[in-house]
Amino acid sequence: MSVRLIVRSFSELCITVGALIILFVLYVLFWTGVKAAGATEGEIDTLQNQWSQGAVSAPAPAPASPAPRYRDGKPFAMMYIPRFGKGWEWPVLENTKVRTLQKGLGHYAGTARLGATGNFAVAGHRRTYGDPFKDFPRLRPGDAVVLTDGATWFTYRIGKKPYRTVPGDTAVIDPVPVRSGFDGPGRYLTLTTCEPEWGSSHRLIAWAHLDATQPVTDGRPAAFHS
Repeated sequence: MSVRLIVRSFSELCITVGALIILFVLYVLFWTGVKAAGATEGEIDTLQNQWSQGAVSAPAPAPASPAPRYRDGKPFAMMYIPRFGKGWEWPVLENTKVRTLQKGLGHYAGTARLGATGNFAVAGHRRTYGDPFKDFPRLRPGDAVVLTDGATWFTYRIGKKPYRTVPGDTAVIDPVPVRSGFDGPGRYLTLTTCEPEWGSSHRLIAWAHLDATQPVTDGRPAAFHS
């Protein structure tokens, strides 16, 4: 085989590999976002239809009673983080499986219900599938995280800047996470996402405490305007 033929074959191989890389990047940046937009809109429509018919998740029971579970893989709440912009809104579904996180944010099964005593923990993609937590590092103490189950608004307040840890650190979603700064039992929220932005070697964690609640019939909370 001549040197010219070898060089030509190598060049063609480089072009092919380059084209495949470009296609993959386009898939990651564009197509997963398109898929997520459609899936997310479908979950939001499901919630709005349920709520318009008066179908709202039951409130958390008294501590002595076993907590009912949300329906696996189904949406039950909407989350809003004003820090991330006016149009930032995502459905929260039950479980953190891969397919679930392609449709919205995922509630860690086994953690507290929304607004209940304990730790209501939620995961979301940093990048791909709509980039819900792309701006996660921008969270600051005092920022509001607002959720609704269709009947009640729940306003949580971030306690400290995001904490970086490893994927195996499951203690971050304990009822009272050790590094959260919380002293004892309370009504807490944990948000988790991948770190770095385009990787998954670590996790970023944000903890918040329940600051206020109000009926949906009273209008949107003041946190949307602060």
